Amino acid sequence: MKKVADNRRARFDYEILDTVEAGIVLTGQEVKSCRLGQVSLTGSYMSFVSGVPVLKAMKISKYAYASGLDGYDPGHDRKLLLSKHQIEKIQTASSEKGMTVVPLEVHADKFVKVLIGIGRGRKRLDKRQRIKEREVGRRIRQGGVE
Repeated sequence: MKKVADNRRARFDYEILDTVEAGIVLTGQEVKSCRLGQVSLTGSYMSFVSGVPVLKAMKISKYAYASGLDGYDPGHDRKLLLSKHQIEKIQTASSEKGMTVVPLEVHADKFVKVLIGIGRGRKRLDKRQRIKEREVGRRIRQGGVE
């Protein structure tokens, strides 16, 4: 599958404990835009509206060659396609204190899929520690140990 969009900030802000792949309900022109890579996951999140999993604030740009889309909202809510078992798993995880559910990646091939991560928010100290580890690893790979 071709990765179309990546939410790198989510992997930095949250410690991802588990992932689930979900289908997403899109219109035809949204699928074409996704395949072209015109998707943004920044600021998007997942919630439940009357028991139905919904992806909010994911922006899919208007397809350039589509006509008759005057009232198109690129950030409207999109329903996710999950099994009952996956829905229960996500609901129980998100109801725990400190746990959150965020979209991590969008893949587009024959179908458009969203990789959803269940994670715990990182503290500022944890983020600094992760940056420090990344810098040390980079120096070691370059051969210059200080």
